[in-house]
Amino acid sequence: MEFEIWWLLFIPVFFVLGWITARVDIKQLLSESRSLPRGYFKGLNFLLNDQHDKAVDAFIEVMQLDPETVDLHFALGNLFRRRGEIERAIRVHQNLLLRGDLPIEQQGHAQFELGHDYLKAGLLDRAEETFGLLLNSTYSVDARRALLEIYQLEKEWLRAIEAALALQESGAGTRQKQIAQFYCELAQDEILNARNDAAIELLDKAHAVDRSNVRATILRGDIYSAQNQPELAMQTWRRVEQQSVPHVSLVAQRLMDAYNSLQRSQEGINLLKNYLEQAPSIDLLEVLYQASLEVEGREIATQIVLEEVRRTPTLLGLDKLLDARMLYVAPDRLQELAMVKNLVHGYAKKLARYQCSHCGFKARQFYWQCPGCNRWETYPPRRTEELNVMN
Repeated sequence: MEFEIWWLLFIPVFFVLGWITARVDIKQLLSESRSLPRGYFKGLNFLLNDQHDKAVDAFIEVMQLDPETVDLHFALGNLFRRRGEIERAIRVHQNLLLRGDLPIEQQGHAQFELGHDYLKAGLLDRAEETFGLLLNSTYSVDARRALLEIYQLEKEWLRAIEAALALQESGAGTRQKQIAQFYCELAQDEILNARNDAAIELLDKAHAVDRSNVRATILRGDIYSAQNQPELAMQTWRRVEQQSVPHVSLVAQRLMDAYNSLQRSQEGINLLKNYLEQAPSIDLLEVLYQASLEVEGREIATQIVLEEVRRTPTLLGLDKLLDARMLYVAPDRLQELAMVKNLVHGYAKKLARYQCSHCGFKARQFYWQCPGCNRWETYPPRRTEELNVMN
């Protein structure tokens, strides 16, 4: 295709057209901005400066002047909810739903925001009913997520499983770990009611969904232990090593108790020594130290602690080493060492926490579901100080 010189005549024409279009757009933008009340811009300015109280007052003033502003209603409702004024947020969103001229999309939006108002207020029944109305709308996925949260808060695990499966089918990501935990919750309820056969069936379902679920393995071993089957319980708990080596610290005491009942204590100690080499843990060290002290004597037990402190130097390990050293100290030095031990123990106790990897919530005991953010399997099976040293 050959270039023609006369095509250059189109360049100034395109330039003029672009200039005219830009001028029209600017005029339209200025016209629209002049039609907005001054209070609207004041509210935006307060929002940008995190002055939410003043922003609310400004938006209320604008809404009184122009009650038809739908977007402003949504902004105001969200501000009320963030400030904890849930009743006012509910009224704003309810008033929007009462408007007959509201488009279907905005009706769904108002319904969705109202559901979150109820959820924030702890009105779970109303929140569930409100989100249930959105299951066939464009908000279906978000509504199912909210319903899943509600079922977990209400501990309705069967309905939580249904909601999680529905989310998976909608393409909202896998929920296998959550579903397996829900089956574990159901199994734990059956164990508390001495319905072990039903619990085993639920644990089978948990493993069918997530083969790596450590909790289901631990609970199955607990059932066998309660049925006075230490050999079977021990074999079950040893499977944790195949699923997650760091989690063996959670079953260390159970394993040692099973080996003791089978009169195979030394075998259990050797197993825990192997675990400690693979996955250092103060909880595992504690169990191993006590078992070795009873079976192998204080010298070997102390040596185990000393080697572990050298390999993984932590205040928690030092606290345990001082425990071991107090077995050797002369009576006239015992009070002095006890003072040091108490001082170290006081600091070590503050570090002996598990910490959620998602929200940072710290707890003395291990949780499968974080009490802070309600997420599942976010607690590493090691104490915070150990994680800091390892990182």
